[in-house]
Amino acid sequence: MKHLDFVFFDAGGGHRAAANALQALIQRRAYPWQIRLVNLQEVLDELDICRKYFGIRMQDVYNQILKRGWTIGSAQGVALMHWLIRHYHADQVRVLANFWRQMEPDLVVSLIPNFGRALYESLKQVWPKTPLVTILTDLADYPPHFWIEPGQDQYYICGTEKAYQQAREFGYSEERAIRVSGMVLHPRFYERPPIDRATERQKLGLDPDLPTGLILFGGQGSSLIRLILKRLEKSARRAQYIAICGKNESLRDQLRRTRWSFPLFVEGFTSEVPYYMRLSDFFIGKPGPGSISEALVMGLPVILERNAWTLPQERYNTEWIQEKGAGIVLRNFRHIAAAVETLLAPGAFERYQQAVAKLDNQAVFEIPPILERLLKS
Repeated sequence: MKHLDFVFFDAGGGHRAAANALQALIQRRAYPWQIRLVNLQEVLDELDICRKYFGIRMQDVYNQILKRGWTIGSAQGVALMHWLIRHYHADQVRVLANFWRQMEPDLVVSLIPNFGRALYESLKQVWPKTPLVTILTDLADYPPHFWIEPGQDQYYICGTEKAYQQAREFGYSEERAIRVSGMVLHPRFYERPPIDRATERQKLGLDPDLPTGLILFGGQGSSLIRLILKRLEKSARRAQYIAICGKNESLRDQLRRTRWSFPLFVEGFTSEVPYYMRLSDFFIGKPGPGSISEALVMGLPVILERNAWTLPQERYNTEWIQEKGAGIVLRNFRHIAAAVETLLAPGAFERYQQAVAKLDNQAVFEIPPILERLLKS
């Protein structure tokens, strides 16, 4: 029995989601592996200055920033975070080395950015023969020192050509920079049980025949959803919406109390995102790699926003969407009504759908055989 450590944290939902997705597929395929999910936040809790001085973990500070939309200046925030990581680097290596000593993993799989140097040095200090594999859960790196660290003999699994070329430019060979077809998504996004969309829409109080947009801003939700819905009331194009508010319960309750000029179903935090995507025709949200990848796998063209509030590591995602012709990128969601009209215009919507259909993200199925090969090397 091989022992694999999957390293994640809960700053945003994508890292844990990718770890859970891979674990689910590995269990379904009955690989002879024991998976240990390692929450790096918990391992490094003793070094968390936010927890020490304010009683709240750093990852929770980040999630509150996302929830409240306080993301302007986030590039400067990344620089500050990297300074703190460098300042506590020796302590991180010490704590992580003590953690690795508890059990010798046969392979360590990191699904997190920013801490690659500490993970690598601590693992090599204790178990120098154990390979480290980093799976990028972003469509591209945001250098320096975000995902790809130069001068290491680890592996990088890259979901886009951009990320792959970045790894090669940092000196990683074809053997160590490994290209897959997209972001890691849970296998349930690929399941297509029979469904009567008209009937299911009616169960939610929606019109069975109206174009349906899904509005989603990650697991933390965002007050932007209310602004978007208010703007959509001015649209000349008849449509309806499913709004998923995540853990933002106050927003969920507010939307449910409001009378809207179009059919609207409001949901809170849910594990049934694939179900709601199957009832939808298009997606509106932030350019997070997980959300847009889920939408595209489910066949939904996307409408995204990119401006000074967009997280720096997510800005390339909008360029990628435009390059693939898979959706519309707005400078501001104040123009969402016009964007929906453009997307749904006769002929245009079919072109967007065709562009989405050309994308074939099978990363979650491609990665376990790669891990198996590395375990045997």
